[in-house]
Parts: sequence; C-alpha cells; structure tokens
Amino acid sequence: MQNIDKLLESITTGFVSILDTDNSTDTYVALDLSTTNKELENVDITNADDCESYIQKILEATNSTVAYGGYLEKRNLYAKNANFSKEVEVARDIHLGVDFWAKAGTKVIAPLNGVVHSFKNNAVTGDYGPTIILKHIVNGVDFYSLYGHLALSSLDNIYIGKEYSKGSVIGTLGTADVNVGYAPHLHFQLIVDIEENKGDYPGVCSAKDVAFYAKNCPNPNLLLHIK
Repeated sequence: MQNIDKLLESITTGFVSILDTDNSTDTYVALDLSTTNKELENVDITNADDCESYIQKILEATNSTVAYGGYLEKRNLYAKNANFSKEVEVARDIHLGVDFWAKAGTKVIAPLNGVVHSFKNNAVTGDYGPTIILKHIVNGVDFYSLYGHLALSSLDNIYIGKEYSKGSVIGTLGTADVNVGYAPHLHFQLIVDIEENKGDYPGVCSAKDVAFYAKNCPNPNLLLHIK
C-alpha cells in the first residue's frame, strides 16, 4: 500500500482552507494549548468561556480569524472530565487531530472529495457533539476524515453515501452548549483504519497508545499545508 503520509502530501498543493474565512494562511495563527505553555497556568481552559476568552485575545493580538494546532499535543483541557482522566487507568490527554478555533457559525469546507461514511450527535460532555465522518478514496487507498463540534443543523438532510466535493460546505461550527462544553472550534482528524466505528472515533489518547494512534491518525497538515 502506498505510504499514507506521502499520499496525503501529494493530494493537494499549497494551503487548503477548511473554514470559510479566508483562502490565506495570513489569517491563521498557531495556538499552543499544551501542558508546557506557561501562559495557561492562570487560565482555566477546561471552562469554555475562559478558553474562548483566551483564544479571542490571541486572535485580536495577531489580527487573525482562526487559531489552529494541537496535533499530538499533550493538554490539560480534559483534566476535569472523568471520561478522560479520573475514572480511567491512564489519562487520555494527547490530542489526535488539529483544532481550528473560530466563531460559532463559521462554515466548514470539505478539503477534498468524499462521501458520508457516518454521522452522529455525540452529546456527552467532553465529546464531539454533532460529528460527520467522510470516506475518501485516492489512488485506490481508503481513508477517512472526521469533523467534530459542529452545529446541530449540520446533521440536517445528511445521509450515508451523500457526496461532498472539494470546497463544498459540510456544516458550521457549534456553540459551547451544542459541542458539549468547548469553546467553538472544529476538530479535524484523519483516520486510516476506522474499524467498526460509526459517527465517532477517539480524538484523544493516552501516552501508552500514542504510537498506534499516531500511525492510524496521520497529521492533518500533510493534507492542508498550513504555513
């Protein structure tokens, strides 16, 4: 099978916008939500309002519209959620996709052609909320893309097998009450083998499982080419 990283890099040339904000990376700013970011010592990023306020300050200071980042980033964002830490043997705090933090209602754009594999409203605190997963076939290779934290309306008139062409609107970003506790953003993740999962797939893992997930969930920036 063709190397998935090389395949992803070859699909697109130059920056691919995944949000309907601007076709230039000039409006994007890298965001560090890792445990090593000293600025977060006085910010409760587990609180949606506090997290959104912190991100908004960065956007304003850099004259940007989208803050992005987080692939394989170790975060404290999930520290207060029992599904990630308190009731599991090993904390899951390593992020497997790229987050795009922007205003609720921002349109989400398909980065390449695909069909709906599955969809679901994962309405549990700390989960994805409304989620869509697309299946892609390029050069005979199957892989998937996951779009989490959408608005509920994104699941209207959707069905398995529905086609989306590159550049078409998949949905819009949801508010914190809909995306189950997070500041508005898109969780974008690539998946090689989705196994039996439908409308959901782990977006955070523990350190002991990171080698497996890093291989099965390649860096989305291979496809998007951000900066």
